[in-house]
Amino acid sequence: MISGTSHDAIDTAIVDLRMSDGVLEAEVRHTAAVPYATELRDRIAAALPPGRTGMDEVCRLDTAIGRAFADAAAAAVAAGGPVDLVCSHGQTVFHWVEDRQAHGTLQLGQPAWIAERLGVSVVADLRARDIAAGGQGAPLVSYPDSLLLAGLPGRPGALNLGGIANLTTGGPRPLAYDTGPANALIDAAALAATGRPYDRDGAFAATGRTHPGLLADLLAEPYYRREPPKSTGKELFHSGYLDAHLARHPGVADADVLRTLTELTARTVAAEVRAHRIDTLLVSGGGVRNPLLMAELAILLPGVRLTPSDEAGLPADAKEAIAFAILGWHTAHGLPSTLPSCTGARGPRVLGTIVPGGPDTSLPPPAKQPPHALRVLR
Repeated sequence: MISGTSHDAIDTAIVDLRMSDGVLEAEVRHTAAVPYATELRDRIAAALPPGRTGMDEVCRLDTAIGRAFADAAAAAVAAGGPVDLVCSHGQTVFHWVEDRQAHGTLQLGQPAWIAERLGVSVVADLRARDIAAGGQGAPLVSYPDSLLLAGLPGRPGALNLGGIANLTTGGPRPLAYDTGPANALIDAAALAATGRPYDRDGAFAATGRTHPGLLADLLAEPYYRREPPKSTGKELFHSGYLDAHLARHPGVADADVLRTLTELTARTVAAEVRAHRIDTLLVSGGGVRNPLLMAELAILLPGVRLTPSDEAGLPADAKEAIAFAILGWHTAHGLPSTLPSCTGARGPRVLGTIVPGGPDTSLPPPAKQPPHALRVLR
């Protein structure tokens, strides 16, 4: 279970996982996206940077989001059948990166509500251990990505286009990092221009033209030139950040702003894909449903096969939820699920904390060896 940086819905996936000759086999039984209630989504948005909130609202949000996650978990079980374990990422509200080092991270959505509702153990708070070991705590999907890419020919990569874009490369020493904004700034501009939280199918942006001056200003952001490992979020790429750039370019039409931001995402992603000479790119996240963004990427990446992760058996809209199911499986079996080459940590770590489901629930015995590849059964 996860709600990403777009904080629009709780993504759930029920996945049967088992080991076979060192390969982790995954069968996806059910996926869903449960939208946040409008009032709760508005409260989350108000609490995120550049907003300010008090500890009283943090406490209330932790409970409200936890209850929403428990409702979404119960709905998934009702539709997809019983589960043995839940892995909940919760809702990131702050990711503390300073001087290029991650110092802390905060995800809300108290997992005890899920454990109480379902009566099974819950793995949560997955990012903190990697950060304590000197890592970025992100992108954690790099580990499931690397298992999936291990079985593909050529120079494959995996790209997730959520609020923030992250890229994982294949090969014996994978790299993974946040490339910059995917939908975060596009959504902020859409909300300001239309009152709607996103630009469906990129339709409004498609009516505009890229503004060269604004694009050049946005591309001057120092984050893009930093070497990985690196991570970012709405602590940097938020509505106030966009407003500051727009103030230097008054009079840009709303549709042109959206088109320019779409170009920004495409250019920053494409630059990283080219740098790693990736020839096949599995794309997931909400951005894969944006025809304009995908068309821009195709233009900038001639010769690169762009394919939705659905073709590898991972529904693009639920890939991160499936990835966290895999991370939770590793934690339950006492296995590390981070790659130091991806997060920058001192070494692999077993992630998360475990909230017991009840006196009759127990974890499986520790696994002797981690998987070396992932196979999605269809």
